[in-house]
Amino acid sequence: MQQKPASAADRIRLGFIGVANRGGQLLTSFLKHDDMEVAALCDVDKAVLEAVKKRLGGKPDTYEDFRHLLDRQDIDAVVIATPDHWHAIQTIDACRAGKDVYVEKPLSITVREGRRMVEVARETGRVVQVGLHRRSAPIYVQAMQLVRSGALGKVTVSRTYHRSNLYPHGIGREKPGDPPPNLNWDLWLGPRPLRPYQANIAPYKFRWWTPYSSQTSNNGVHFFDCVRWITGDEAPTSLCAIGGKYAVDDDRTIPDTLHVTFQFPAGHLLNFGMYETSGNRTLPREGYFEIRGTNGTMYCGDRKFEVIPEKGGQFQAPEPRMEQVTIQDAGGNLDHTALHARNFLDCIRSREKPNCDVEQGHTSTSMSLLAKISHTIRKRLEWDPVREQVTNCPEANDLLHYEYRAPWKLG
Repeated sequence: MQQKPASAADRIRLGFIGVANRGGQLLTSFLKHDDMEVAALCDVDKAVLEAVKKRLGGKPDTYEDFRHLLDRQDIDAVVIATPDHWHAIQTIDACRAGKDVYVEKPLSITVREGRRMVEVARETGRVVQVGLHRRSAPIYVQAMQLVRSGALGKVTVSRTYHRSNLYPHGIGREKPGDPPPNLNWDLWLGPRPLRPYQANIAPYKFRWWTPYSSQTSNNGVHFFDCVRWITGDEAPTSLCAIGGKYAVDDDRTIPDTLHVTFQFPAGHLLNFGMYETSGNRTLPREGYFEIRGTNGTMYCGDRKFEVIPEKGGQFQAPEPRMEQVTIQDAGGNLDHTALHARNFLDCIRSREKPNCDVEQGHTSTSMSLLAKISHTIRKRLEWDPVREQVTNCPEANDLLHYEYRAPWKLG
């Protein structure tokens, strides 16, 4: 029986803050659910705003400044897909304005921002879903259930990668200049220091600039979160990052090659490689990450996972220790982001914690931020996840936050 469309009175009214690129993708996924409506759009680029408004038939109200959108009493929740350095301020302000929040990954750009976001979400009783959407994907739920059942045995090592060959020119080299007339560059920068506009920073290439993002936070955090969730690990207690700009000739301030190793208290190493000088396959099987147990090794991706049995090695019985497992996504080409949006909308009504609650998003995001700190100061870090302090290197704690440009404050 086909579900009856929700009436206008029953629909959840959403405001979208940041509607280019990922924001546009989120809009597509949310529009698959007829119990919501797009009440307002916000972006610092007027051309983007007009294009998205036209796409939606000219109906939503538009704003350049997110604070005006948050002043609306008729908006139930917001979807935030702005650059990383804006997530904390906008999420906190939205919670204090009585809105529930879907905020894209990474949750924050500093560890202290992330902790404050958790605190304010709890103080205000708001639902905050972090856009680590694989937590709502059935294939990953099945992978989690299998690993947590003990089928793989003791998991000691996992691996995951971001790879793309950007050699030789990367994001290019550009000279500072005037911003396009449609872009509010001062509002794009927000709490970050004032600097001239540069064409290979905005709108998308900020991912290669440390003040605004990194590829460890952009892509790595997806798989840190997946592995942590699937294995049942919480925060790591030690990590070390090493790498540099070895081959790509561009303006980036992040490495083009990086390795990070995280150590979890249960006896599990998670290895991450960020390769932007070579794009060839890094795992022997299809998948985004590998989880190695004493009984078998799992390779997991968005459409399937498989487990290859282990056999006894030196001095051990040589028989396979489990049956081979191959699981295809029974739903076919599912939109995992739409499923994550569905979970968020359901939690707005039920007031339950969503699949990727802000606390879990904070833990996974912090891994990427600590990796950046380790690489910056060129030291292995010992991490106290309860106090959220580096215990072996006091100067590292100075990088857990930064001073905002006036008038912006961490609420």
